[in-house]
This record gives sequence, structure tokens and C-alpha cells, in this order.
Amino acid sequence: MPFFKGLKPAACWMCLLGAMGVAHWVMAAYSATPESKGAIAGTTIRLNAQELQWIAENPRVIVASKQYPLYLFKDEQGQWSGLYADVLTRISAMTGLQFVHEETFSTEQMLEQLESGSANMSTTLSMNDERKGFLDFSHAFGGAGWVLIGRAGEPPLKSLDQLSRRVLVLPARHALESMIRRDYPAIHLHSVKTYAEARALVEIGEADATIYSEIGAHVYPSGQLRVGNVVEGKWDADYLALGKGQPQLLSILNKALEAFSPAELRAIRLKWSSGSAPLQAPAPWQPLTTWGWGSGGAIGIFALSILWHRRLKAMTRQRRAAETDLREQLAFQHALMDAMPDPMFVRDLEGRLVMCNKSYEESLSTRFDQVQGRQLIELDILPRETAELLHAEVMAHLGTRKASFCERRLLFKSGPRDIYQWAVPFYSADGTMRGLLGGWCDIGKYKKQA
Repeated sequence: MPFFKGLKPAACWMCLLGAMGVAHWVMAAYSATPESKGAIAGTTIRLNAQELQWIAENPRVIVASKQYPLYLFKDEQGQWSGLYADVLTRISAMTGLQFVHEETFSTEQMLEQLESGSANMSTTLSMNDERKGFLDFSHAFGGAGWVLIGRAGEPPLKSLDQLSRRVLVLPARHALESMIRRDYPAIHLHSVKTYAEARALVEIGEADATIYSEIGAHVYPSGQLRVGNVVEGKWDADYLALGKGQPQLLSILNKALEAFSPAELRAIRLKWSSGSAPLQAPAPWQPLTTWGWGSGGAIGIFALSILWHRRLKAMTRQRRAAETDLREQLAFQHALMDAMPDPMFVRDLEGRLVMCNKSYEESLSTRFDQVQGRQLIELDILPRETAELLHAEVMAHLGTRKASFCERRLLFKSGPRDIYQWAVPFYSADGTMRGLLGGWCDIGKYKKQA
């Protein structure tokens, strides 16, 4: 063409390759756009007059947000993303509230903002006795274990007992700090500002271990750290934490969380717990600042872009295949458990509910998302004396590590029942006890039928 005839060959190559590179970037960016950014089906919840008035007067809710990969973090476009961001997006669609993230850089700073009232709430704070004094917590909507993080090349850490007379580094005012100081006085506990500082101290050998969430622990494959066992008896439940004095906001958030179906919560959690964050679009290429690049440099960039595109497609296929396999496994497990005609449950080492079947929900007239992550004594699904008795028995079974099978009469909300009750501790592949599996059968019902 006349245009190309007037150009030198090298310039022609530069124009052609530049156009193809831009086209390639546009296609890659389009194909890598997360599905989660599509439209969310609108679901409204029933709010009372006081709650509606509160939303009208306070449409913007300030969220003190600290980057916590997979749970809450800024993506390459500077937008807040992650499991908690998806939950807030869903709540926003149900209530009309606008959640505005105000970035903080340490747990201590976040707590100070909530105490002072400069922020309304946070998504990444765990509950402990100290925090319950000045914060309110929503219903739990999931959770994960705390895991011990040590150096690569050393034996994996299996328990806090191994850290006696050794250095454990944690961010200041960590959720487990007071418990560790009380129950493990021989551990040399060192406080820093952030998780990044804690990891760095372990990597360079200035500390022996730190503690991180089970899901986020695998985000940093630096080769210098090694993930150990779950901290026994400690479950990091997911809550929305609010500064005291906001009862309407707490009620609104709880109603929104109750409106989530178990399947919806599982889908959001599965999206982020599959082992890696969703793939982001490649960063836009910066404009060339000079035309002094030779044709060899341009060809090299073009070749790299092709390799990156292939790598991106391969990673996307692997991620989707892994997600499909995990979804199928979880679906089978839930289907199998729900198919059991008698109530069944799984509790962690603190007696908090991890899983239950449909029969359990129907027998106690509740829903899983309302009782997940909570102890029997924290709920009103059984008479108080029955809840206290059963919780004490759960903790006793976990302490003795013994199974139990017995016939007994228990008082339920609907009246006394004759049941056959069973409870069995269960263990991980490495022999660490993880919780209690149990259930019961209403033998009085079968006696009547006979």
C-alpha cells in the first residue's frame, strides 16, 4: 500500500507489532475479567422503620480495611477485591448501603479507628474477649483455622507447645495474643506492626514462627516459609466487627447475612479458597517513550506477549479444573450428609459448629447459616440447661478423645425425647485431632411406630 511503501522495513515492523500487541492486550484483559463483576441478582430484605431511617441518614458505611490476601485486597486496578469484598457487595445490593473502604496498615490502627468512631466497621477482625469489650460482632458466616508458619527446611510446627522458649512474632493486638500470653508463658512473644513484618522476621531467622489464617497462608510461596499444623482448638470465624453504639447497623447486617443461602455462601467461599486469587488481567503496556528500539526488541516483546497469553490460558484452565473438582467433592459430601435421615453435625475443637445436615436443621428448627461457627450455649435452639449439658459433653469428649454411644432422654424445645446419641472425635491425615462428629436418632419415634 502507498502508506507502507513510504516507510522503512523496521518502522513497518514496529507499527504492525505494536498494533498486534495492543489487540492482544485488549483480548487478554477481556478474557481475564472476573465473572464476579457481573450483575448480582437483586434481593431485598425486610427492614423495620428504624433501620430504614438509619440507612437514609447514613447511606455510606466506612469500612476500616487492611489488605489480607484472598479475604480482602486491592487488585491491579486498585479496586478492593476478595471474599469479604464479595460479601459486602452482596449486602449492598440487598440493603442499599454503600461500603466505602478506608485503608489501614495494621490491626492496631484498625482497632483504634473503630474505637474512636472514625470507621463504622471492619471485615477482617477476629473475636476475642478484649475486643468484645468495645466491639459488636455480627453473626458468623464462615471461617478457617489458624496455622503455624515456620521456616522452610525445618520440621513443620505441629503445636504451640513446640515454641516453648522460642520466638513467636505476631502483629500487635493479634486475636490470639492474650490467650498465648496466658496459656503459653514460656513462648517469647514479639509484637510488630504488620503480618508482612512478621513473615519477614521468620524468613531471616529473627523469629521462629508466626501465625496466619489457614486460607491466606498459602498465598506467599516465597520458598522461605513452611506452613505447619492448625493451632489446636482455635477457629478463626468470619464476622463483621462494628464499633459499639450502632444497633441498627448491626441488625441490618445480621438480617442481610441471614438472607444468604448456604449454597450462596459456599459458592463465594469456594471462589476464594481454591488456593489462589482469581487471575487478573495483564497490566497495560506503557507507551514507548522512544522510537529508538530496534526491530529485534519489538519482536522480542511480541514473542513474550504470545507466551504470556498461552500461560494465562493454561493457568485459567488449571484453575477452573481445580475449582470444578473441588465443587464436585464438596457437593458430594454435602449431598451424602444431607441424605442421612438422622441429625448429624461436625464441631471444631472449641465446640463451634462447622457443618450439619438438613435433618439437624429441621430437628432444631434452625438454618445452618444462623448457627455456623457458634457454640450451643451461644444459641437459643435448645433449652438453656440442655445446651449447657451438651456443650460440656462435647468439650469433655474433645478433652478425653474418646467416642461415646448411649441412649438417653433429653429436653428439647418441643419437649422431652428418647434418643440414641453418638459422638466420635475425628483426625487429620497427620493424626492431629480436628473436632467432633456426632448426631442422634429419635428412638422414641421408632418405638411409637412399632
